[in-house]
Amino acid sequence: MASLPAARARIVIFSGPRATIQNSPALRTSQSVRRARNLPGADAALPEALRAQRLAAPVTAYVEAYSAHPLEQDASELYGPVDGWLHPETGVFSAEEMPGGTAVYEVTLDPADGPYPLPYAATQANGEPWNGPFDDAGNARQLFYPDASRIVEEIDHFGLDGYGGNNLMSSLADFDFVRAAPSGGYTKGQSAGDRTDTPTAAGHRGEPGDLAPEVLGEDFFPYMPMRQEPALPTLAALTNIVADTLAAGDYDGAIWLEGSPTTEETVYWLNLVIGTTKPLIGNCSQYGHGVFGNDGDHNLVQSATYIASKVWADARGHDRVGAVMIQNGQVFTAREVQKADARPGGYVAHGGHGGIVGNTVEQPVLSFLPVALHTHTSELTLDALPSSVPGLGGEAVHTLTETGHLRPEAMPKVTIARYVNYGQDDFSDSADSEVEILARIEKNLRDHPLAGMIAEGSAPYGGVYESMGAALLRGVFRGMPVVAVGRGGGGYAFGQSTMGGLLIRGSNLSAPKARILLMASLLKFGTLPLPADADAPTPAELDAIRAKVAEYQHIFDTH
Repeated sequence: MASLPAARARIVIFSGPRATIQNSPALRTSQSVRRARNLPGADAALPEALRAQRLAAPVTAYVEAYSAHPLEQDASELYGPVDGWLHPETGVFSAEEMPGGTAVYEVTLDPADGPYPLPYAATQANGEPWNGPFDDAGNARQLFYPDASRIVEEIDHFGLDGYGGNNLMSSLADFDFVRAAPSGGYTKGQSAGDRTDTPTAAGHRGEPGDLAPEVLGEDFFPYMPMRQEPALPTLAALTNIVADTLAAGDYDGAIWLEGSPTTEETVYWLNLVIGTTKPLIGNCSQYGHGVFGNDGDHNLVQSATYIASKVWADARGHDRVGAVMIQNGQVFTAREVQKADARPGGYVAHGGHGGIVGNTVEQPVLSFLPVALHTHTSELTLDALPSSVPGLGGEAVHTLTETGHLRPEAMPKVTIARYVNYGQDDFSDSADSEVEILARIEKNLRDHPLAGMIAEGSAPYGGVYESMGAALLRGVFRGMPVVAVGRGGGGYAFGQSTMGGLLIRGSNLSAPKARILLMASLLKFGTLPLPADADAPTPAELDAIRAKVAEYQHIFDTH
């Protein structure tokens, strides 16, 4: 067990796509404002809802003594004197005790100490109250925070530990915020003076120092009111941003925020291609920030605690674990973690052979260390990749820029084909019936110079039926590496599923994780050797393919 250091760490928090952990609950016009303005929905019986907001000027408030807990009055002899009393009829403050007066503390609310929980007073442009995230015409306000700065600020103000202490984030670290592929965007742009973060890729389109207007579905990626999925160029862009941010070595660790169904894939990708010696942690949430039962704030605090503890460090101060996800007190390796259920704690270790290496329930503790290569030990980091590799058709694909950045147009396309029982059309075993696989092969040959496939076969060894195997071999003989994995999450893909060494064994990886590893491997090795006749490769050509598959196999056996 590592003790927490006296000095605070420095941590960067990256904002990723479709992130519930950065979801903003709807701002609804408060009951006090509805009643005061005679607005629809006013109800004197409903309690006021308070939302974190900033004061524009200092305010003197009189706080009723002994009102923070029902039993404070019962132990009043333990308390010091109050600041004064309010007159029972006029409400005028006096330092002198008065019969029937209300004992109070006099406090000044300074804007600099905010935000504060206050009634939300805003209404729609038509004068109607806000009842949800959309106005009466269906137009949406931004539903996601543009970065995590406001979330960290509110955790520090409102989040409490078991002893009533706050500043749960700032007591551990100083934070910077980088919008790598954010969930919320500035549709009208943002000036340099207003920014709290490093610009996203979108910012490079505007004037120096300013962010250009950001485009929904290209620069930021929410899941409501309209779901917007990032594309392969987004992965290249966010990878370059993360790599550049961490290259200077200014941070003791990094946190990646993304939607809970996909965080595991992005974090595993970063685990493979980012050569950082510091911890990189994935965080997500089943409930938005500020929503009842929110788990995301807790995960953020525990991730900052993990980084500050240095429990991850070897004798040189280098990370010995690699990228992890910290969810509900458990530390999962990026390679094995998988979301299994839409609830807090709904994560499992895929593969049947470990994956939970520690916990953060009290102080962070590590119980096991992974053997898979990661981050600074990975053989797939950006600085270990060649600037070009062979592509489909035999032409070189330039994968990196002169500055070592990934080229978006060169990102590999890897798809997943799934085995099902009784999947063959007939007993002919012909590849011609596998129209989905054959269509993908043709699409890859036409549009994606780097491409491959994952064959999710039977449990546990990854076997497929005959016609599916024949179709997959058509892809192999046209340069596309194919990885065999088993469904179910508990077994290893062995030699019998690799068709004489022509397919890569995916060990105990899930199909989505094998896809991530194959994408990174394609950037390292490029496509398979091409036979002169793809429908009739010679024995020598088959041996050349097996030799290239062996290079891929080394990566899949070690990462």
